[in-house]
Amino acid sequence: MAAALNDRMIIGVDYTAAAWQGAGIGRYTRELLAAAIPRDRALRYVLFYAAGGLPPNSPYLRDLADLCAANPNVRARPIPISPRLLTILWQRLRLPIPVESLIGKIDILHAPDFVLPPTRARALLTVHDLTFMARPETADAGLRRYLMAAVPRSLRRADMVLADSQATRADLGRLLGVDVGRVRVLYPGVSPRFRPLPAAACEPLRAQLGLPESFLLFVGTLEPRKNLVRLIEAFGRLSDMGAHPGLSLVIAGRRGWLYEEIFAAVDRLGLAERVYFLDFIDDSHLPGVYNLARAFVYPSLYEGFGLPALEAMACGTPVVTANLSSLPEVVGDAAVLVDPLNPDVIADGILRALDDAGRLRAAGPIQARRFSWETAADGLIDTYRALAGPR
Repeated sequence: MAAALNDRMIIGVDYTAAAWQGAGIGRYTRELLAAAIPRDRALRYVLFYAAGGLPPNSPYLRDLADLCAANPNVRARPIPISPRLLTILWQRLRLPIPVESLIGKIDILHAPDFVLPPTRARALLTVHDLTFMARPETADAGLRRYLMAAVPRSLRRADMVLADSQATRADLGRLLGVDVGRVRVLYPGVSPRFRPLPAAACEPLRAQLGLPESFLLFVGTLEPRKNLVRLIEAFGRLSDMGAHPGLSLVIAGRRGWLYEEIFAAVDRLGLAERVYFLDFIDDSHLPGVYNLARAFVYPSLYEGFGLPALEAMACGTPVVTANLSSLPEVVGDAAVLVDPLNPDVIADGILRALDDAGRLRAAGPIQARRFSWETAADGLIDTYRALAGPR
C-alpha cells in the first residue's frame, strides 16, 4: 500500500536553515512547518539539521524544542557536524551516504533549501528563486558556482518541486528546462503578528532602536540584488528636490556580499546624516518597525517571492517595489510598482506612495490576507500526500 494511504508515513525535513538562520529560508521553514505539523497528526516528521557549532542557547533550537513538545508526531534529529562540512560531504564530494543512515527510515524527504541530500525516499525540493542564473552579476561568485552545479543536479533527482511563485515556476522552465508540470507553486504566508498597530505601541521601539521621526524603510540583506545603490540615489533625488524635508532612510539588514558600493553611495551623495544602517532586526521588533515607517521601499532586481513587501503591506505601510519577477504577483494593486533600474522613477514612486498613503494603507492588509501560513500548510500536506501516492 502506498505510504500516503497509511497513517505511519514519515517525512524527513532538512531543518538546517531553520536551525541557523534568523531570516530568509530559515524563517520560511520554521513558519511553514509550525503551521503544517499540527494540521495532520497522521503524518510523522523527522526534522534533521547540521548541529556542529550551533549555540545551545539558540532561540531557534528553543522554538524547535517547543514544536516537538507540543506535537507528538515530530522529533528532532541533530547531526553532529557543521553545515559547511555536511555540504562538502553531500554536495561537493557527493558521498553516497543516504540521509536514512543518519536519521532512520523515511518515506519522503523534503529539502526546503535548494539542494537534496542523498536519499532512498521520494524527494521534494523547494527552489525559492533562480537569482544565480537570472541575475548572475549580483551573486557571490563562489556561491553561484556551487548552485549552478548543485541545483540542476538536485532538480533532476527530485520527484516533485515546490516554487514560491508563478514567476519562479516559469523561471525553472525557462532557465533550466524543468518540466513545469512537476512544479507546484506554494506561496509563503504572513504571520498575524504583522498588522497595523497603534502608534503608542510602536513609539518605545523608536527610542530603543534609535529610529528617526520620519523615515523610509528597507529590510533585507545588504547585497547587490537588493538594488540599494539605486535606492540611495533615488533618496538623494528627493533630497535635491527638497521633497519631504526631514525624511530619512533606514536600511535594516546584515551585510551579505559586495556591499561596499552601498556605503560608498551614501558618502558620495553626502547623505551620511540621513541614511541609517541597522543590523538584523529581531522578528519580534519587525511589526513595530514596519508600522513606524512612512513607506517601505523594496526595489529588488529579482525576488522569488518578496516576503518583506508582503509583511509591510500586512502592517498597512505603503509599499514601493519593483515591477519585475514575482513582486507584481505578490503586491497586486496594493503597492506602487517602479522600474528598479531608474533612480528617478524610484524617487517618483516614493512620492506617489507618500501622496497616496491613505489608499495604500487600506489596500495593503487586504492584499496580504491572500497569503497565509495555514493555506501554505494545507498545500504542503496535499503535496506530501500526492508525492507518496502510486508512482
